[in-house]
Amino acid sequence: MRRAASRLFLLLATAAPSAGCVAAAAAGAGSAIYLTSRGAEGVVEGSTNDVAARSRAVMAKEGITEDAQSTEKGGDEQEIKGKKGDLDVTFHIKRETPTTSKVEVTARENLAEWDKKYAEQLLNQVVAKK
Repeated sequence: MRRAASRLFLLLATAAPSAGCVAAAAAGAGSAIYLTSRGAEGVVEGSTNDVAARSRAVMAKEGITEDAQSTEKGGDEQEIKGKKGDLDVTFHIKRETPTTSKVEVTARENLAEWDKKYAEQLLNQVVAKK
């Protein structure tokens, strides 16, 4: 009985690290998107103007009505705001390099609550729109 348990333990010990490596490799294959305290953030391929256009396309597809936009630092920072029902959605886009932009998406439900999962879905759509 001990021998069988030892073999099972050894088998699991050798299989677990390789499964972890596969998961890490799969996670690293796409853009690095992570949840923040208010939404989702990541670095996206494209200039701020390109990413802003993709963000607007996602907003239109999702039925988010744009109600404000601002551009600062010669276009290196852009912010697009909109509403969908009770949600206040914001895309904050900041130039990282000439070919990449840092994007933070928030979907605010009220003063204290944020829909981080929806913000992540929106950002994933922006990434996919290359």
